[in-house]
Amino acid sequence: MRARRWKTWTGRLALILLGLVLLACLGAWLLLRASLAQADGTRDVRGLAAPVTVARDAAGVPLIQGGNRLDLAYATGFVHAQERFFQMDLLRRTAGGELAELFGPRALPLDRARRLHRFRARAVRALAALTPGERAFVERYVAGVNDGLNALGARPFEYLLTGTQPRPWRAEDSLLAVWAMYIDLQGNQEPRELARGWLRAHSDPAQLAFLLPQASRWDAPLDGAAAPKEAPAPDSAPAWWGMAGERPASLALLGRGDMVGSNNYAIAGSRSATGAAIVADDMHLGLQLPNIWYRLALVWPSGQGGQRRLVGVTLPGAPPLIIAGSNGKVAWGFTNSYGDYLDLVEVGVAPEQPGMVRTPQGWEKPEVHVETIAVKGAPAERLTVRETRFGPLREAGGKTYALHWVAHAPGAVNLNHLRLESADTLDAALAVAAIDGIPAQNFIAGDAAGNIGWTIAGRLPHRPAGIDGASFPMLAGEGVATWDGLLPAEAYPRVLNPADGQLSTANSRQLLGGAGTLLGDGGFDLGARSSQLRQRLHELGPRTDEHGAFAVALDDRALFIALWRQRALNVLDDAALAGQPRRAEFRRLLEASWNGRAGVDSVGYRLARNFMWALHDILFAGVDAQLKQLDPKATMALANPRWPALVARLLDEQPAGWLPPGQRSWRDLQLAAIDRVLAELERDGVPLASATWGARNTAAFAHPIALAVPALGSWLGVPPDQLAGDSHMPRVAGPKFGQSERMTVSPGHEERGLYNMPGGQSGHPLSPWFLYGHADWVQGRPQPLLPGPARHTLTLAPAP
Repeated sequence: MRARRWKTWTGRLALILLGLVLLACLGAWLLLRASLAQADGTRDVRGLAAPVTVARDAAGVPLIQGGNRLDLAYATGFVHAQERFFQMDLLRRTAGGELAELFGPRALPLDRARRLHRFRARAVRALAALTPGERAFVERYVAGVNDGLNALGARPFEYLLTGTQPRPWRAEDSLLAVWAMYIDLQGNQEPRELARGWLRAHSDPAQLAFLLPQASRWDAPLDGAAAPKEAPAPDSAPAWWGMAGERPASLALLGRGDMVGSNNYAIAGSRSATGAAIVADDMHLGLQLPNIWYRLALVWPSGQGGQRRLVGVTLPGAPPLIIAGSNGKVAWGFTNSYGDYLDLVEVGVAPEQPGMVRTPQGWEKPEVHVETIAVKGAPAERLTVRETRFGPLREAGGKTYALHWVAHAPGAVNLNHLRLESADTLDAALAVAAIDGIPAQNFIAGDAAGNIGWTIAGRLPHRPAGIDGASFPMLAGEGVATWDGLLPAEAYPRVLNPADGQLSTANSRQLLGGAGTLLGDGGFDLGARSSQLRQRLHELGPRTDEHGAFAVALDDRALFIALWRQRALNVLDDAALAGQPRRAEFRRLLEASWNGRAGVDSVGYRLARNFMWALHDILFAGVDAQLKQLDPKATMALANPRWPALVARLLDEQPAGWLPPGQRSWRDLQLAAIDRVLAELERDGVPLASATWGARNTAAFAHPIALAVPALGSWLGVPPDQLAGDSHMPRVAGPKFGQSERMTVSPGHEERGLYNMPGGQSGHPLSPWFLYGHADWVQGRPQPLLPGPARHTLTLAPAP
């Protein structure tokens, strides 16, 4: 009897516990749903001049219509906060060095590095420099952000999981979001300078000229200038050349310095179906969920009896501007320019000058600032920052440097981008670009009349005569820094309406003529992608349309890697295959599993690419280990992104003094690289016949919270889609890096515009718009750029 009662009560207890678990799950689910954005209904809002409607289509893309631009700024802030507040918070905290307040002590190293720049203090000063109209524009956005956040039924789910509270948005936070892009787009210039400085100190001038060429045969400059003659290989290599180093964990890993990019291009009206220019843009960035961009369209009265319409992408958190898109008269897009915008200026110290440092302009006493870093679950940390007229001081390799970075200059961030909304001609847009307060970008634009042009958008340093931005640290006592202010707008280079009716950039050197010295070299890409992009545009013929232009960004032909494939085939002759069945299988797959593309089913592509990288590791692993001691990001590939051209020259010319130690011949070096690829695949348990490119190039990006809570990765990440494309071709694709959007638009014909992006509009995993459109991005299927028919409408009405 007792056993039966015990069994009965045990069952009842189990049911009660199960019920409690189910209730807890239901409560958690309801709490998460409470933080979803409001898509329908009406809200009363103080400060609106007229009602604003937010009409979302099936993809969650809003068409925001209102009575004036300030009301639209408010509404944009409202929807940004409701869909993306945590993303916005990470942007401001990344620039401000405030991540430890959310994530605890593990974020302190990053916060310390960011606090060195004191971007929050700079944002406060930049905010004070805005005109009253610009300040009102930002403040209306801020009001919308905070109202949108407070209107949620619960705080965003990320704060529920981290046990923290969201902090209200402030006007300077929106400027910090722009500085976060400076960090993303120019942050590698500091370790690059350190790497190049080490190479200069450990190589003679002839060796350095050979190792770090200013250009290569792959460059496709816009000015058509010829590349300078390449420096010959000196008789001997530096002492560090080919030294042994730590081998990479696996050739199956990406993120080893070869992922750069963005493409933008324009086709003149003389070659378009409508007579208007066609502008296309795909900005390549690190990928995560939600996607960095938020797409929308804005409509408000023009003041002349008509309507003004803007369409494109915004950056949640930044001032509510169309970053890239069209205003109906002009369309524009960006790629990172990779000029030289940061210098490390070595400063000296002396016992007889206590507390002073010697800069290129003499002795000075640095200003001292104490930064307090809040840390979740631990005491706050105080960081002392010393700042000179050339920038804050940092230590590296036993030396002290001032970071002389354009991002620190007054005017580095401003709201001049807003003027693009009213630019009605190409010339007007190019004039705005030259005063835009953003990280310096290649700016390609086209207008409704069919004109196309290129310039740099963003702040450029002014370099004294004879200084060309060689991107090396300035040594103590050299007497002059490499730039001394910002370049005036009238001095910006331009390229207008070329005879072939097309313009394109892809992060390689834009100019090889004299104007190229205005930009310097901050790590230009090799140029293979740029050359292929230009060729593909020519192949569109004398007449094309938006679909033809959009397809160019999906070009995954392996023109560059095909050359490395051929090198591998050349050395895998009968003598190399004798008694080597694994090499024989390598050769068979290079031939049989190759279709000339970076296709997901291609084994040959993966083997040829890994062969090139294995050569890199044999030649540069040792020097990379030395550079890592200066900065974890410093590598030979960062010092010279054109390293594949250097290796190709060595294999072609085979200078005896450059054969790495332990290799009997250049042929043996290449066979050693092939054997290394085979050994890596075997170590990783990958059968050679199954080593497809798609198995390696598999999407693996997710919401940042998945990093803190890995168990949520499947819920907060993308499916493991195999991705076609790679670096050195227009369709740049990696597991966590790639085309953050693809957009093609002709000004005045926006209804023909095309678009897709890797994630959806919402940052909430319970939203139907969290991954909406991801499959289209994977497959390269374009969708209309303009929002479709309204499925949900939210009205923001002026409060009585």
